Amino acid sequence: LTKIKGLAVFASDNISSSAYATEEIMRVLVLASVGALALTMPLTLTMPLTLAIVAMLAIVVTSYQQTIRAYPSGGGSYIVASDNLGVLPGLIAGSALLIDYVLTVAVSISAGIAAITSAFPVLYPERVLLAVGAIVILTLGNLRGIRESGTMFAAPCYIYLFAIFGLLAFGLFRWATGTFLPYTPPEGEFHGAGQALTLFLILRAFSSGSVALTGTEAVSNGIPAFKPPESRNAGIVLILMGTFFGSIFLGMSFLANQIGIVPDPTEVETVVSQLARTVVGTGWYYYLVQFSTTLLLILAANTSFADFPRLASIMAKDGYLPRHFSFRGERLAFTSGIGVLAALAIFLVIIFQGSVTNLIPLYTVGVFVAFTLSQSGMVRRSWRLRPPRWRVSMTINAIGATATGVVAVVVGVTKFALGAWMVLVLMPMIVFVLLGIRRHYGRAQRELAVSDEEMFTRPDLNPEQLHHVIIIPLADLNRAALRAVAYAQSLTGQSAHPDEEGRARIVAVHVTDDIHDGEALKERWVRAGVEVDLVILESPYRTLVSPLLRYLDALERQQPDATVHVTVLLPEYLPAHWWEHLLHTQTALQLKGALLFRPRTAVTSVPYHLRD
Repeated sequence: LTKIKGLAVFASDNISSSAYATEEIMRVLVLASVGALALTMPLTLTMPLTLAIVAMLAIVVTSYQQTIRAYPSGGGSYIVASDNLGVLPGLIAGSALLIDYVLTVAVSISAGIAAITSAFPVLYPERVLLAVGAIVILTLGNLRGIRESGTMFAAPCYIYLFAIFGLLAFGLFRWATGTFLPYTPPEGEFHGAGQALTLFLILRAFSSGSVALTGTEAVSNGIPAFKPPESRNAGIVLILMGTFFGSIFLGMSFLANQIGIVPDPTEVETVVSQLARTVVGTGWYYYLVQFSTTLLLILAANTSFADFPRLASIMAKDGYLPRHFSFRGERLAFTSGIGVLAALAIFLVIIFQGSVTNLIPLYTVGVFVAFTLSQSGMVRRSWRLRPPRWRVSMTINAIGATATGVVAVVVGVTKFALGAWMVLVLMPMIVFVLLGIRRHYGRAQRELAVSDEEMFTRPDLNPEQLHHVIIIPLADLNRAALRAVAYAQSLTGQSAHPDEEGRARIVAVHVTDDIHDGEALKERWVRAGVEVDLVILESPYRTLVSPLLRYLDALERQQPDATVHVTVLLPEYLPAHWWEHLLHTQTALQLKGALLFRPRTAVTSVPYHLRD
């Protein structure tokens, strides 16, 4: 990716946060109001909190500049924490990021749909359906590969920047000249309004606005996706991202305060929509702002579609996630990661009914946990390796780790009862699962490993000590059964009985609930001259699977000194049309399922296709 495409792919998440960060601060501060006339005082705190968040953003951007230089192959929190702090901190950072990427998709998509329903309120009841459709479209776009995605996402990003900077410039002109259009606050009351303006409420507003820092790490995660020199291009994109976002965030908070904008209690219209309507009216430029905001917010989720699969592939290669997460599809996209991310995001959108305000409390805590672990890892790296200018780098990262750690605590405490507890509970659960996956892979690898000496000392590895039995379950003497018998004889090169060393045998098995029918089948079998033994198993309870399994166990007990391997050949006739499968009992399918987990048992279908 070039710097232009890289900004669109990796910075859109952070830049798009400006569309709802101011509103989330105001939604908390407005709770300190008693009535419409008392809104002014608490909402004046929006600007100081905005400045504090922008200062925090500057600290984080500066800290991640050190990470980009230290990890030119990609330095996400998982890699940095694992390399410098150990396995457990790395897994905590990785689980926090995986949760954050899922929430990024859900929040960005929901906010994008909120922007379009603000312009067209008639669509508000369909917001969940629209959000799910947007995720599906975005998933299909990412499955085509990152190069196509970068091209597709570049235009909306720059259209948004053009539209929003134009809106802010015209808004500042109207503020300077005192020519704002008349503003009518939305009707309705806020649930929980009338609280005291305490330090706790102010910190809660700060933690809500801190959602603006999400997506900052995306650039350091995606360094390998840039054109050479990768680190330099990624560093430039990171600075541009912080500059664009900080300017838009400050401008929106300032104008919203000057106009006296109040968030809509019903969430039908966003603060950005109210701001645009008051600055430029409801003409074409208003719709340009809304549509570009919608597109950017929807496509900002591409940051997660780029980074979630990449992080999942790294963790899969380390053995902490299923290995198929590390495989690329035909378009060189991590198909499994993209699919899982989309499914989880759709689930969240449906559960929370596409409400940004309801999703925000879950969103920020994981981000700052990952930030803190990453910057702490960089401090330890500087102290351990002592590269050039290590004292400066260590100081910068120590300041970043301290600042983000404090914010993580603030977010966890102030948002705990509102939903942050879910993330705080989910992170250790994910870490436990990741460790379990790693233990499974390690145990499987140890059990599968074989030395040269074991080849002829272990009975299950020595072909001279294996006893092979081919079992053919059959319902009747017909063409399908005879084809299975012929197939078995072709495999062994002999007919009914074991070879001279007693290691191979073919047995046909018929399970019946009527012993007379079984005897009749045996008579036909002998008259037909089939050179394979036929065993009749009586099943008084009309079950098929249990008697067959008991018979296989009995065969193994007959050879206590040998390792018995069983191959079950299933005569299976296939109808000519798909709908004709519904007319048959699917007995072969039942047997396959029952034998799937049986040790030393192979199952093979011998199909007989019925003619059309």
